[in-house]
Amino acid sequence: MTPNRTAIIADWLIDFGWAELVISHLLEMYPEADIFTSVCYMDHPMLEWHRVYTSWIQRIPFFNKKHKLAGILRPWAFRNFDLSEYDVIISSSSAEAKNAGYSKRKPWAKHFCYCHTPTRYYWSHAKEYEDMMEFGLLNPLVKAVFRLVKWWMQRVDYEAAQQVDYFIANSQTTAERIQKYYNRESEVIYPGVESSLQKAESRKQEKQDNDSDLPTANCQLPTPYYLGMSRCIPYKRLDLLVDAFNDNGKNLILCTATDTALYHELRTKSKSNIEWKFRVSNEEKNTLMENARAFLFPPEEDFGLVPVEAMMMWTPVIAYGKWGATESVVDGETGIFFDPQTPESLNATIEKFETLEWDRERIRARGMEFSKEKFQKNILVFIESHAN
Repeated sequence: MTPNRTAIIADWLIDFGWAELVISHLLEMYPEADIFTSVCYMDHPMLEWHRVYTSWIQRIPFFNKKHKLAGILRPWAFRNFDLSEYDVIISSSSAEAKNAGYSKRKPWAKHFCYCHTPTRYYWSHAKEYEDMMEFGLLNPLVKAVFRLVKWWMQRVDYEAAQQVDYFIANSQTTAERIQKYYNRESEVIYPGVESSLQKAESRKQEKQDNDSDLPTANCQLPTPYYLGMSRCIPYKRLDLLVDAFNDNGKNLILCTATDTALYHELRTKSKSNIEWKFRVSNEEKNTLMENARAFLFPPEEDFGLVPVEAMMMWTPVIAYGKWGATESVVDGETGIFFDPQTPESLNATIEKFETLEWDRERIRARGMEFSKEKFQKNILVFIESHAN
């Protein structure tokens, strides 16, 4: 039975990334749902026809535009929401949205948390976040405050996790972390991307008709080239790709949509064989993925949807061989892993990769196993079986 009223809770809505893609898939399932979030500055079609409620953080100057600095405020912002009109509450959370479990709600309302990861900066990657803060002149102050309050915020985050009725993990890696840090069981349901079967078939036919392996879109591509694509923040490890390709001299295209100090630093550091593209369109992204020799995925992720999308476009993946990527990429069949997480290891793996042959149809078939339709079906079955 479809719930009468559904609330969907997002950590924040600032730009459209993979967490927001999950939100969009949930909104397709629950078109009448209302959205609650700490702050919203995103203008995106998925928000049309939905009521979006923001927290009191939206009204605080400076903090409303610095969501990383507002982390200490967000638990209380989510707890302040009145969700008493809703039968089902679905939080999509890698941070504080799970605190909606403390919000005012009906006694029988169920809170489902689709967890991308237990809050990284309090648990699995606390030390890395402390060492790689991105607040410029404020770094010493933020680091000092972080050290003082981390233990308390861990407690707040743990207590919020206990208010969740059902956890859904985006990977087995995340499920293990939910058990480790929150002492909670979870159901693993992998996220999905838009099925590219028809689109890919159409593009493949266009290539055959044009008798060319190169795209006809307005982008001149080096041949051959490798591709990396992510937000330009420290843990995504684009620095590792720059260091590796500065050394090996091979063609690399890096795509990002985050204008950070790290982005400018890495662009300046990149040699002429490395090309940066900022905010590529979906059409250009597909072109880049389809024609790349391999997609490079260097971070330690809880899952990672970009490699799945690359495989959907017939492209093998070279990934760091730990955690989430090992749940989507099949080593030796749809990609190859490198370890340790160093430029030297990556370059050695690239040399090995270039000696191997790849079954592109097998690669695409693996990517298609992580479709949006499969994600939505599994989520719907799980929620409807536990909502009453």
